[in-house]
Amino acid sequence: MKIGVTGATGQLGRLVVEKLKEKVSADSLVALVRTPEKAADLGVEARVFDYTKPESLVASLAGIDKLLLISGNEIGQRLPQHKAVIEAAKEAGVKQIIYTSILHADTSSLGLAGEHLGTEVAIKASGLTYTILRNGWYTENYTGSAKGAIGAGAFIGCAGDGKISSAARIDFAEAAAVVLASEGHENKIYELAGDTAYTLTELAAEISRQTDKTIPYNNLTETQYADILKSFGLPEGLANMLADSDIGASKGGLFDDRKQLSALIGRPTTPLATVLAAAIA
Repeated sequence: MKIGVTGATGQLGRLVVEKLKEKVSADSLVALVRTPEKAADLGVEARVFDYTKPESLVASLAGIDKLLLISGNEIGQRLPQHKAVIEAAKEAGVKQIIYTSILHADTSSLGLAGEHLGTEVAIKASGLTYTILRNGWYTENYTGSAKGAIGAGAFIGCAGDGKISSAARIDFAEAAAVVLASEGHENKIYELAGDTAYTLTELAAEISRQTDKTIPYNNLTETQYADILKSFGLPEGLANMLADSDIGASKGGLFDDRKQLSALIGRPTTPLATVLAAAIA
């Protein structure tokens, strides 16, 4: 059986490939990437795979039985790109498609959810066997800002007291590897989130604890937060998306307490304190 992983040189994709190599033969894995040279260190077959060039996708999927479609990063362009991959997978004879969606895609108030839900609908309409991995927030999305917060003396956001059930990127990668390397996940949807939720106030308190400094959480309006992110040099679209996601978190959009992720990977999800320690080391 051949397993294909799109975006295999990305942050999540690399981890998925490494986890898969612990479960199946490297000979059965195919990295589907824009630039195969960047995948040389993965130790698996690499094929050119560009979401924006649909005419080339079918040939690249030849012989692949299970396909992990890691959602693209071009917000606003993702749905047509994903649809092109789904159509190519069907034409190439792929037997099962596994997709990285977003937590509670069908009910989420996050702006990001629309393209994910559209992709889920397209996958189901294709008639292909599927598994939907509705990934919650990566803890790294927040801990990546920790050093900046330490330097500035405060952690900022606009999530209010919203509880965030995030997990480490490696946890989500392991879940994808489990689904790709085993049976029994056909036509299932998993809501994947961390075991323990926290607020950004609690995150700031953990930063304070680990650094022996007083780092408060300053809750801003959505506009204030987006404007500050833009002043840091973030592109407008990304800044607005992050602020929108925080507002979604304030409404419970990033909370889930079903522990489907830890059940799938057979261990507790990585604690916030562990991911934070690595980020500020």
